[in-house]
Amino acid sequence: MARVKAAIIGSGNIGTDLMMKMIKYPQNMELAVVVGIDANSEGLAMAREHGIATTHEGIEGLKAMPCYGEIGIAFDATSAYAHKVHDEALRADGIQVVDLTPAAIGPFTVPPVNMHANLDAPNVNMVTCGGQATIPMVAAVSRVASRVPYAEIVASVSSRSAGPGTRANIDEFTRTTANAIEKVGGAEKGKAIIILNPAEPPMIMRDTVFTLSEGADEDMIRQSVKDMVAEVQKYVPGYRLKQEVQFERFGDNNKLKIPGRGEFTGLKTMIMLEVEGAGDYLPSYSGNLDIMTAAAKATGELLAERRMAARENA
Repeated sequence: MARVKAAIIGSGNIGTDLMMKMIKYPQNMELAVVVGIDANSEGLAMAREHGIATTHEGIEGLKAMPCYGEIGIAFDATSAYAHKVHDEALRADGIQVVDLTPAAIGPFTVPPVNMHANLDAPNVNMVTCGGQATIPMVAAVSRVASRVPYAEIVASVSSRSAGPGTRANIDEFTRTTANAIEKVGGAEKGKAIIILNPAEPPMIMRDTVFTLSEGADEDMIRQSVKDMVAEVQKYVPGYRLKQEVQFERFGDNNKLKIPGRGEFTGLKTMIMLEVEGAGDYLPSYSGNLDIMTAAAKATGELLAERRMAARENA
C-alpha cells in the first residue's frame, strides 16, 4: 500500500534531524517536501541531495507545489508564533499537523503515555523537549499513586543545542511543559525549569524529575519508572536513568512545605535522567532535540498508519 506523503515545515536543526530520521528509517510515511525560508539553508540543501522537493517560500510556497494536494501529514518545526498561521492553512486543507513548537494548539502528545488518544485530532502537539523527556516519568508515578499533588522538572541542555527557535520560545517552553505535566503527566500542579548550560565540551541533556505522591510505595514507583524507561527507549535508545530513583518520606511530624501549595505528607521521588541523541543529523549531545524528533516521527507513523487503514477500508 502506498505510504502517506508528508511535509516538514522548518529547515533548521529540528526539521533537518526529523528529515534524516524519516529518510533513514522509513515506515508508513514518505517525505515529499521540506519547507524553509532561507534558500541557502543546510537543511534545504540536504533535502535536495536526497531527491526531496523543497521550497524556501514558506507555507505559501508549499501550497503552490504540485504535490501539495497529496500531503496527508505536515510536521511544523518552526516557532510557536508561526505555527498558528501554518495550522490554520493546513487544517483548512485537511492536512493533519504534528506540532514540534510550544504553540499547544492541539492536544499534548507524549508517545508512551497517550499516543493513541489523539489519532483523530487535526493537530497534535509534541509539548517540548523537556516535556518529552520528563512527562513519562511523572506519568510513571501517577499511574501507581492515588494522588500526585505536585511535580517539578528541571531540564538542563547544552547551550549549543539551543538554536534561535528554542531561545525565542523559552517562555512558551516553561508554560507549555508545566501545563502538560498536569494534563498528561497526571500531577495536580506542575512546574518546569530549563537551563542552557554553556559547558565545554557540550553536555548531553540531563533532567531531574521531582514528584510528591500519595498511595504508592517505593517498590511500586521504582518498577513503574523502570517499565516506562523501557517504553521510551523503543524510539529513543539513548534515554536512561542516571542513577537509582531516590525517595524521601514526609509524615505528620515533618511535613513538607510547598510555597503556595501548603503542607504535604507522603512520598517525595527524585528521578535523574540523561538523554543521548542518536546522531542522525545533530551531535549526540543534542538529546533534547533528538527526543522531540523521535517522538514526532513515532506519532506521525501512527497517524499515517491510521490514514492508510482508513484508505483501505474506504
